[in-house]
Amino acid sequence: MTRSDISGDAPDEVRRRGLAKMSEVYGWEVSDGPGDYFAHTADQVFGNVWARDGLSNRDRRLLLLGALAASNNTDVAEIQAGAALGNGELTPEQLEEISLFLCYYVGWPQGTKMHFMFGEVIKQHRKKK
Repeated sequence: MTRSDISGDAPDEVRRRGLAKMSEVYGWEVSDGPGDYFAHTADQVFGNVWARDGLSNRDRRLLLLGALAASNNTDVAEIQAGAALGNGELTPEQLEEISLFLCYYVGWPQGTKMHFMFGEVIKQHRKKK
């Protein structure tokens, strides 16, 4: 079983596509890394899943933010929120609205954590401008 099983593409092509998609999603240049964990992240998560047609990066990011909120992964959500702001996929006002929306679906305590985390991300984003 090769790293390219999902797409059928050669492993080098999957890695190239994965690194390009990671760079696009996060808004900074991602270079190749060592080990199986990085290989699965670059090749499968980004080279195959995020690179699929059908959903925009913004759509995938919104879904991911909801999943991260539901699973109490605010540390990873912080990275995603910062990238969404940096890439112009979401505005500060939209992040604030997302946190309020999430309060009703993942619970007020978790939505509140997201609200305060988004506030810090927004503050950092504004400092960079």
